[in-house]
Amino acid sequence: MILDTQHLSKRFGSLTAVNQLNLQIEKGTIFGMLGPNGSGKTTTLGMVLGIIHPTSGSYTWFDGTQGENPRRNLGALLETPNFYPYLSAADNLKIVAQIKRISKPAIDESLDLVNLLHRKNSKFKTYSLGMKQRLAIASAMIGDPQVLIFDEPTNGLDPQGIAEVRETIHQIASTGKTIIMASHILDEVEKICSHVAIIKNGNLLATGSVGSIINDEILIEVGASDKAQLRTFLQQLPHLSRLEEADFGFLLYLKTAIPTADINRKAFAEGVILTHLRQRQKSLEAEFLEITNQN
Repeated sequence: MILDTQHLSKRFGSLTAVNQLNLQIEKGTIFGMLGPNGSGKTTTLGMVLGIIHPTSGSYTWFDGTQGENPRRNLGALLETPNFYPYLSAADNLKIVAQIKRISKPAIDESLDLVNLLHRKNSKFKTYSLGMKQRLAIASAMIGDPQVLIFDEPTNGLDPQGIAEVRETIHQIASTGKTIIMASHILDEVEKICSHVAIIKNGNLLATGSVGSIINDEILIEVGASDKAQLRTFLQQLPHLSRLEEADFGFLLYLKTAIPTADINRKAFAEGVILTHLRQRQKSLEAEFLEITNQN
């Protein structure tokens, strides 16, 4: 186990930022902490990094095998990166290595992994936002930590920068490192992470692999000019879990898949002419909204 939190809580006066948080993060995963701004993600990261003192509860890194100072095996990027603008990427990383007291930093290897080796001698001020963020990721890797922790790593980036950081994170994960990232961007968590914890108002609502969080109900969009007639028809379908009204007609939740061609054929046989019929891929976004709305 890389990280185990037990009833971890943090209160600021009357505000409970994190409430009885129980998380278990396994080695080699890309673990996303997903929640809206103010949900307690950054506070949680601050606690497990030893920056913020918990009000109650506890946490353990590496099953306690790294002694009292596991932080030497952690690399973190929690805020907007600050580097010397007139120094090169390599020189900035040398300064980071000195601060971390790393005598033989693998600077070229870190820059190569984030696809910046060809710009190692370029001044930081010439970098794009995406390149600056990737350099910050490289700085977190100085010392070859087992775990990398990122807080909103794609925040403020344009689509190209987001894609570059996403690819960088996948590259790092492919080396066997564990990555923990906090984000409020559902699409990025779904594309990057293997596991996710959904947090709202400091409370853990759901956790597991991304695939297990997204339930296995089949979603089908169905529409017809006569909505009342359509509702009567749909309520007779087998394996129906529930119906939701929508602009196009109804959203079907089915426990077992029914081919859309079969639905169309059955509807026509009963005199219902469909104007809209499409199977929808259920996303983490849809599941997130459903979970958070229920809580």
